[in-house]
Amino acid sequence: MFLAPITSVFHPTDFSRGDHTAFVHALRIALAAKCDLALLHVDSSRDETDWDEFPSIRESLIRWGMIAPNAPQSAVTELGVQVTKGHKINPDAVETIGQYVSEHLPDLVVLSTHQRQGFSRLRQPAVAEQIARKSRVRTLFVPRRVPGFVTVETGKIQLRRILIPIDHEPHPAAAIAAAASLATALGIPQLHFTFLYVGPDATPPAAYLPEQLGWTHEVVCEEGDVVNTILDVSDEREADLIAMTTRGHHGFLDAFRGSTTERVLRGAKCPLLAVPAA
Repeated sequence: MFLAPITSVFHPTDFSRGDHTAFVHALRIALAAKCDLALLHVDSSRDETDWDEFPSIRESLIRWGMIAPNAPQSAVTELGVQVTKGHKINPDAVETIGQYVSEHLPDLVVLSTHQRQGFSRLRQPAVAEQIARKSRVRTLFVPRRVPGFVTVETGKIQLRRILIPIDHEPHPAAAIAAAASLATALGIPQLHFTFLYVGPDATPPAAYLPEQLGWTHEVVCEEGDVVNTILDVSDEREADLIAMTTRGHHGFLDAFRGSTTERVLRGAKCPLLAVPAA
């Protein structure tokens, strides 16, 4: 299995407090992978950008003890991260961010999401879901109401258990490889994978995990509603991350309710890594 390295991380930011956890995940992953980190704010206003409103990388690194309070500006680059910040004017944030992804092809997009349900979602469609659907690259969703696997105050990584739903179509190989690549970049020595198959015949597809000392896995077969079962098993196993291969929408029902991955995301209590099928 080929594990694609993470050489660039992209995080669109809206300058809100709710976005901060997603920003912290993007920064911590970029630091661990020693790769490029791009931040982009899209605004409908042509007012001059206040660069101080961008999430403060320096403040986070000082709080995490990675640089000294009086460290020079070059200290961030010396940690192996090249940071760029951008501001674009466009009332359609989805179009602008999708265009950025198409032009720059980041290895990982990190998005904050509101997890809206029902009528609220119909009134205010989830921008994060639309961006991921349009960009078709590995996307880490960090729900605003969950702490995630990176501690905001310390920068400590708590990634011990990953849940990967598996099916014959789409095949789970892409999600397994992406989750393993992320764990490798983060340097996780001890990690347990749960491969979950939901179906009546209990014949899950073959799922292979790259050999890594300290990594273990199990295959769990369940029956029931796919979305609810994934969420229930995620809670039972105390998953720190859910990784899913996705093909997007299929037919009217998916267009109305959202894909399986999107519906899982709306109820997840941990970040979700969505990986486009090959």
